[in-house]
Amino acid sequence: MFRKRSVILFGTFLFVSWNAVLVLLLWNRDTAPQVENPGRELEVMPAGDVVQDVLKMADAFEAELERQKNILLEIKNQKLQQLFPRRTSNLSGAAPSAPAVIPVLVMACNRVTVRRCLDKLLQYRPSETLYPIIVSQDCGHQDTAAVIQSYGDKVTHLKQPDLRDIPVRPEHKKFQGYYKISRHYRWALNQVFRTLGHSAVVIVEDDLEVAPDFFEYFRALHPLLRSDPSLWCVSAWNDNGRDGYVDPGQPSLLYRTDFFPGLGWMLLKDLWEELEPKWPASFWDDWIRQPEQRKKRACIRPEISRTITFGRQGVSLGQFFDKYLKFIKLNSEFVPFTKLDLSYLKEETYKQNFEKNVYNAPIVTYEDVKQGKLKGEGPFRLQYSSKDAFKIMAKNLGVMEDLKSGVPRAGYRGVVSFIYRGQRVYLAPPAGWTQYDPTWS
Repeated sequence: MFRKRSVILFGTFLFVSWNAVLVLLLWNRDTAPQVENPGRELEVMPAGDVVQDVLKMADAFEAELERQKNILLEIKNQKLQQLFPRRTSNLSGAAPSAPAVIPVLVMACNRVTVRRCLDKLLQYRPSETLYPIIVSQDCGHQDTAAVIQSYGDKVTHLKQPDLRDIPVRPEHKKFQGYYKISRHYRWALNQVFRTLGHSAVVIVEDDLEVAPDFFEYFRALHPLLRSDPSLWCVSAWNDNGRDGYVDPGQPSLLYRTDFFPGLGWMLLKDLWEELEPKWPASFWDDWIRQPEQRKKRACIRPEISRTITFGRQGVSLGQFFDKYLKFIKLNSEFVPFTKLDLSYLKEETYKQNFEKNVYNAPIVTYEDVKQGKLKGEGPFRLQYSSKDAFKIMAKNLGVMEDLKSGVPRAGYRGVVSFIYRGQRVYLAPPAGWTQYDPTWS
């Protein structure tokens, strides 16, 4: 660092000195300079010689300026390389000019156990500057507020100012909590994108615990989300990610999914600008899964979840928690996603490879799958042709059977991938699938 500063000071001194010499030389000459010649009268130096000297000095000065410019540029490049070391991008091969700031927005209400969520985020966060943590609190619960404030300047604490009940139809009074959640999401995301001016955000709820490579996962997928218009979110969650239903030997395996998973997900400001004007009064997560919002776009999700939920109690009254959610496997092995080639997730490449893997797999019967009679390493294809067939087989095999606007949880082009008795099974529609049927809900 001392050497670089010395070079800069030397360059500046040389620049000033050179200019001073040039000014003095020109100052001491008349427009037609005279030279004293002993024994003869003073002679007038031809004007052409003066012009030639000045041009030579100007050329030399220009060359010196160019040399100093190159020195300063070299110093600047060295400094940038120190701050942002070049690495091969996992998508395009080009190094980013500077790493993007990706804040984490924690949606909180009245759970003092938000401490568990914040402790893990702070434990695994690699940079306070690149990953500011913003806690947006609804409900006005003082004990929860005290927990959040105990973290001081490690987090930013926002408080939803509107805590009033929302006028709803009589039959929806029991859903008041869902209306308040939707209002809170709208307010909090406006704070992140419009007030604070961020271009991306990762949203987690106050009852989520994150994996050690949570930040690495979103950092690596941020460029893909920005560059691929067929994507609209990146999620840390696998709806069928229960222990025994995922391959523990493939923590780096990622999928495209047509189902919006939520539960730790990243979106960009552009998407928020699209959704915010029509944001629903309630049930925002079901609304976002409708075809009018999804527009045939997909999300990225992992084989093994990078979040788990520990919040059994909430507005959903523990729906699915005891049967599914509390058994979700949380990834424990750090995967260096930013050093991996993730180009296989681009739409056309992924679609071709995925369909090839699925429809080249041998068809098996439900009875053989259920009774563990599959022979070989797999994968295997279990075919369904109706909503009822899908729901029956999914339920009996322990896969989540509900559909939203016709899309099965974790599904891609109608296919749900999972592990059953140690073998890969694709629960899939017939070959030639074209689109979802929204009546399958």
